[in-house]
Amino acid sequence: MNTMTVSRVDEYIDKLQAADNSTKVEIENKLVSIGGDAVEDLVNYLQVLKGTVRGVVAMTLIRIGEPAVDALKKAAETNKDFEWIADYLITEIKGIAA
Repeated sequence: MNTMTVSRVDEYIDKLQAADNSTKVEIENKLVSIGGDAVEDLVNYLQVLKGTVRGVVAMTLIRIGEPAVDALKKAAETNKDFEWIADYLITEIKGIAA
């Protein structure tokens, strides 16, 4: 992953913290447009964020789809508290893809 992608993801996550609902949708769409390059950072954020920001990150990963599955599985292997979340998101991704 290049540092430009990392800084864009970080910037969008920072903006999400104080965003209104319409801005959250815009940011989610921008993160989805980054696609697979954003997945690793988004999975890392998903493990530490709370509240609606976490929900936006989770929905972003679902919308990115299949490129997120391996990163979610890997995170679940190393963070057992995250396992159920990863399993849920993978189920959602597989359901959309089916």
